[in-house]
Amino acid sequence: MTGGAGFIGSHVVEAAVEGGHEVLVVDDLSTGRIENLPASVAFHPIDIRNRDALRETALRFAPDAISHHAAQASVAVSVREPLLDAEINVLGSLHVAEVAVECQSRLVFSSTGGALYGEVPEGQVAGEGWPALPASPYACSKASFELYLRAYGQALGLRYTILRYGNVYGPRQDPHGEAGVVAIFLRRLLRGEPIQVNARAAEGDDGCVRDYVYVRDAVRANLAAFEGVLEGRTINIATGVGTSTRTLAERLVRLVDRPAVVHGGAFRAGDLQRSVLDPSVMISALGAPTPLERGLSDTTEWFREEVQSS
Repeated sequence: MTGGAGFIGSHVVEAAVEGGHEVLVVDDLSTGRIENLPASVAFHPIDIRNRDALRETALRFAPDAISHHAAQASVAVSVREPLLDAEINVLGSLHVAEVAVECQSRLVFSSTGGALYGEVPEGQVAGEGWPALPASPYACSKASFELYLRAYGQALGLRYTILRYGNVYGPRQDPHGEAGVVAIFLRRLLRGEPIQVNARAAEGDDGCVRDYVYVRDAVRANLAAFEGVLEGRTINIATGVGTSTRTLAERLVRLVDRPAVVHGGAFRAGDLQRSVLDPSVMISALGAPTPLERGLSDTTEWFREEVQSS
């Protein structure tokens, strides 16, 4: 597991261990937290840009599968620092691909549907065949590595699965990355602090529309991919339901059940106005996604306990 101490990665690690897999995690802990990991998991503090350290560790472990979650995951950071984004998400990822080829491992790549497809018009959902129209350096880097995977598959026989996540949320989420709004809102609401709805177009509107998918659905997809069930496929991990930032805020305010102040904010550079994905392939392969209300309820209770204990 690369990035295994992060939000999504640590949930995948936990489930893989529970499923009887032996797991080794590499993570530079730039955003991940060692306390996210089960005590029994082997851990190496490696940055995927360090090709030699990554290769040496992988060859010793000889993995059957590599789950690649290590990434620069913030759209805003990618806009400010596109070279840093490319160093991690393209060059670093190529180091992971090289290791997978040398170890003859199956590679499961956590890509993005929430950013890769670009603007999705009202009334439509983006399927896996939708053209990639990245609007941020982050989306460009993810789309680039997908193309590299296809080339590695054809030229070098690499076995891979591409999981295009919507906006993943859930327990242990940090406030960084494209879907960090759930974590930001919950922490502030539970502390009695105001929250801000960034504009979709003009300050005071309902904010951008996103496809929020519960982290356990991402976990299910990874476990299936480890077993080769989804080999060679590119799959949206999503719900097909669009939710505006203001609607999300209102739902979380109800779940927190305390007075809240909600401000309007300006539009952020790099943000898509609307991103909703078609989950049909995922549903046929893995079953229905978790409804937003249930996922938000579970997530709220986790953050409630975290805030109370802090």
